Amino acid sequence: MSGYRLPAGGRVNRAAPLDFTFDGRAHRGFTGDSLASALVASGQMLFGRSFKYHRPRGILGMGTEEPNALVTVDRGGAGPGWGRRTPNLRAPSVPLYQGLTAQSQNRYPSLKFDLGAVNDRLGAFFPAGFYNKTFMWPRSAWEKLYEPAIRRMAGLGASPTERDPDYYDATYAHCEVLVVGGGLAGIDAALAAAADGGRVILIDEQDELGGGALSDQTLWGEVADKTMALRRLGNVTVLTRTTAFGYYHQNFVGAVEQLTDHLAPAQASGARERLWRIRAGEVILAQGAIERPLVFDGNDVPGVMLSSAGRTLAVRYGVAVGRAVAVMAVHDSGWRDALALKAAAVNVVAVIDLRGEVAADLVAAVRGAGIAVHLGHAVTQVAGRHGVSGVTFAPGGTGQGQQLAVDALLMAGGWTPTVHLWSHAKGSLRWDAAWGAYLPDVAQENCRAVGAGAGAWDMGAGLALGTLPGPKPIWQTKAFVDFQNDVKARDIDLAVREGMRSIEHIKRYTTNGMATDQGKTSNLNGLQIASGSLAKPVTDIGLTTFRPPYTPQTFGALMGHHKDALFQPIRKTVIDGWADARGAVFENVAQWRRARYFPQGGEDMHAAVARECLAVRQQVGMFDASTLGKIEVVGPDAAEFLNRMYTNPWKALAPGRCRYGLLLREDGFITDDGVSARLAPDRFHLTTTTGGAARVLAMMEDYLQTEWSDLDVWLTSTTEHWAVIAVQGPLARAVIAPLVEGIDLAPGAFPHMAIREGRICGVPTRLFRVSFTGELGYEVNVPAEHGRMVWEAIHASGQAHGITPYGTETMHVLRAEKGYVIVGQDTDGTLTPDDAGMAWAVGTKKPDFVGKRSLARPDMSAPGRKQLVGLLTEDPQEVLEEGAQIVADPDQPVPMTMLGHVTSSYHSATLGRSIAMAVIADGRARDGQVIHVPMPGRTIRARVSASTVFYDPQGSRLDV
Repeated sequence: MSGYRLPAGGRVNRAAPLDFTFDGRAHRGFTGDSLASALVASGQMLFGRSFKYHRPRGILGMGTEEPNALVTVDRGGAGPGWGRRTPNLRAPSVPLYQGLTAQSQNRYPSLKFDLGAVNDRLGAFFPAGFYNKTFMWPRSAWEKLYEPAIRRMAGLGASPTERDPDYYDATYAHCEVLVVGGGLAGIDAALAAAADGGRVILIDEQDELGGGALSDQTLWGEVADKTMALRRLGNVTVLTRTTAFGYYHQNFVGAVEQLTDHLAPAQASGARERLWRIRAGEVILAQGAIERPLVFDGNDVPGVMLSSAGRTLAVRYGVAVGRAVAVMAVHDSGWRDALALKAAAVNVVAVIDLRGEVAADLVAAVRGAGIAVHLGHAVTQVAGRHGVSGVTFAPGGTGQGQQLAVDALLMAGGWTPTVHLWSHAKGSLRWDAAWGAYLPDVAQENCRAVGAGAGAWDMGAGLALGTLPGPKPIWQTKAFVDFQNDVKARDIDLAVREGMRSIEHIKRYTTNGMATDQGKTSNLNGLQIASGSLAKPVTDIGLTTFRPPYTPQTFGALMGHHKDALFQPIRKTVIDGWADARGAVFENVAQWRRARYFPQGGEDMHAAVARECLAVRQQVGMFDASTLGKIEVVGPDAAEFLNRMYTNPWKALAPGRCRYGLLLREDGFITDDGVSARLAPDRFHLTTTTGGAARVLAMMEDYLQTEWSDLDVWLTSTTEHWAVIAVQGPLARAVIAPLVEGIDLAPGAFPHMAIREGRICGVPTRLFRVSFTGELGYEVNVPAEHGRMVWEAIHASGQAHGITPYGTETMHVLRAEKGYVIVGQDTDGTLTPDDAGMAWAVGTKKPDFVGKRSLARPDMSAPGRKQLVGLLTEDPQEVLEEGAQIVADPDQPVPMTMLGHVTSSYHSATLGRSIAMAVIADGRARDGQVIHVPMPGRTIRARVSASTVFYDPQGSRLDV
């Protein structure tokens, strides 16, 4: 055993013991402990295994910088199929509670005996860049051998497989000043800001304010006094257990507050976490600094940790990291830590410092405390595998070494200001030689840094080192830089020797700084090593970019309320209840719940859809189309506005007539479509796709307000105002005729693509004569409050004519038989009107419309573009899979050259065979050619048809 509980001291409540388990073994800690401090107190120095080599790893730091001690916490189930297993939590950040159950990760079958440790023995075969070099050949082995093996080994921890029973809160907050960091610098900043009378929010990730001062007993009183003064202020909100994970434009900060994870599951109630979206007038960053480890042979043995971590364990938690502790320092802070540990009754046997000279008062104080001092020396080797059993140190790190029997080694390598959030906000950084680190320079937001995070800290003197000197060449050492990703000093040197010159390239080649800790303890050491290998100043090598999140956050916290039924609130039409009562099977389309089909007598979907399709083709069907987006466009310039928005002309459209409208993005690609009607010279009733309603309205408002503000037009969303009932089929007119008042339904008086206003069942209606099936059709628009009544009346009227309700699946088949496109299914954001076979919908004589300039680009009509075509399988009963890839030659080697993919595919009961549409390179030019669709175990042959119309190509059935 190494670590143990000191007989006195710390901020834990020794009168309140807590029992917990780690890897199934019982342990005991106290209220106020973290999982890490309680485990070290019980002698547990081995916490996990490294990612690549599965080397034994212990605690490195006692904060969010910790890269090694990742654990899975199981908070117990809440019923069948539920679970609360959270992987990849940092043990120092896990608060202890009664009954906590934690497990180590990345090992099999046990933490102490891990079969994956064979990778460590074979480490010479896995240098930096190994993956890039090895898995390139043979290419054929990638899919069957390499990829499956890599996927099995990849990742940290095991992803939960059960549903998350917890729920999460989310809120917005505004303040004049937001202070991030609750150390003394942050508290002082919050007190000063509060004195101005504005709203102040102070957030800190720990369970109590104080930050680094909690590891200095002489500052506890000051922390308590200032915390009390802060909490007395009515204009200050203090959020502990809260992490600011991202800093975005215009002083918008995202933060996650842990509400119940520090409580035993039986005591926890309410939301687990709360997402804070904070907009601040000014942001003050007081995030402090992170101690840097030293890079030397064996620096990853459990029991080797940051000097600040050893001090935190002793002073804050009353835990000794070992019974004989040495400090390896190149910075004054290590000497002060040694004194603090000695004062806490930890047996510190030696301070080893590479520097030949250290402040005389520090040397005198350490020697006076009975601690041996070795100036001008460096640790060159650490003995032990699962724990430290001794160290070797030598003059200058290269001479004859002497051994020292210790069971813990603390590293004091200097400090790195925490500039992550500053970088999120695009603040610039400057190199500071005294710190040997980058400091905040020029802010882009209304933001400033204070305290150690700004370099405003009497840190003492120190060296900025990449690696400690040692007797072995760098390529013979196991000196680690990135502990989580197993990046060694020699990996960075190898990257430089293989041509990497920028730190961004070195980072990606070695994965240094790409672990879940985002390089908090590795980035600066990596820069220093690369600087030495390249013989260039650090500032010439570049700097990697910090991005959100500052520390990993749960998906639940980021989703907030958007879970289960609230993940995407389902909208229902007024006819939904009628369909539900008649056994409809539903599907979600955009935000709407829609009837997919209406099974009868045990029918499966295919049988039900076939019956519904034949009913529409032979008699009459009715369909709930209320989900179509609807926009009222009103004003003297309404026609001019639509003329500019849509590809086809609108100004000459007469009142009472309808027109199909095709809408492009500015890049010339199709974004939406719909049939719209002109009700009067200054009024239009537009329809959009179900999923495009909000998008189209926003797009139109954007152009109206920013590009054409001179136009006198008003836009109003009316999607929810109108219920829409599509009555389709050769008997459609006979069904609605008894119900309609004030509208002449005769074909001559009411032609296809016309609109009439009148009454149906005694309520106002806008009656469209349009069809998405190719049959005689009407779309009955009535105020939504009357929708179900009118639906039921039409259904009753249609009984004498064999009326059949049908759903979205049948609608898809019917429109595909006619070659009607569904935007978003048959288009993929890269199709132009000509690609989709709708060049007829583009008004070539119009002076302008949205996307016209882009259509004129040469590449928009270049050979080889994908075009929408029809497909007929050689076996008429073989139905292609939507999304399946298409090739010209099925015998070509993998990866094959893809021509395109299937967009729509169905079995047509009307035609007695399968039909499909697809986008294929040079599709129309392939008319009549055979293409191939590779599927698991077989390849399907199909013939290309330049036309997508499979049924009634003359359109004669529209005028029955």
